[in-house]
Amino acid sequence: MITRTITVLVGVASLFAGLGIPVANAQQASGPVKVVQLTGIVGVKDNAKGTLGVENGQLHFVHGKASSDVSASSIQDVVTAADSQRAVGGTVGLMSMAAPYGGGRVLSLFRKKIDTLTVQYRDADGGLHGAIFTMPVGTADRIKKDLVTQGARTTATGDSTPAASGTSPSKEQKQ
Repeated sequence: MITRTITVLVGVASLFAGLGIPVANAQQASGPVKVVQLTGIVGVKDNAKGTLGVENGQLHFVHGKASSDVSASSIQDVVTAADSQRAVGGTVGLMSMAAPYGGGRVLSLFRKKIDTLTVQYRDADGGLHGAIFTMPVGTADRIKKDLVTQGARTTATGDSTPAASGTSPSKEQKQ
């Protein structure tokens, strides 16, 4: 009887410990984040891996031994989104497609979640550019918030207030 009680208590403790793990992973310290720059930063190759952070009013992307900065005040729009990518890719993913009876296609069903950050900015000459970054889940919103507080603009605020939806209180009162 006592061993059964202990087993139940250990099981309940494990359940609560398991529920706390995603919360701990979501609360990441502010600082540079490991990202992949898919395209858009001038002078940086596509699919470049590096770190991204917001420092002194600049979006700072460090890749290899080089770095690129975009002024937060020159950013016209910042958009975040949740996405997913293949968990098994590269050569292994390509070779698995040759498995008989479509067995390799099952691997394409396994996906991992990521965040995307899209930035639209103007360079010193006024030219319009856009950059797309992918990063771990839960980090894109923090970078967007840091950019907006340092002078970047955004059109997607997520507000559902009457002012944001285009209806004013005076129109609602007349109806």
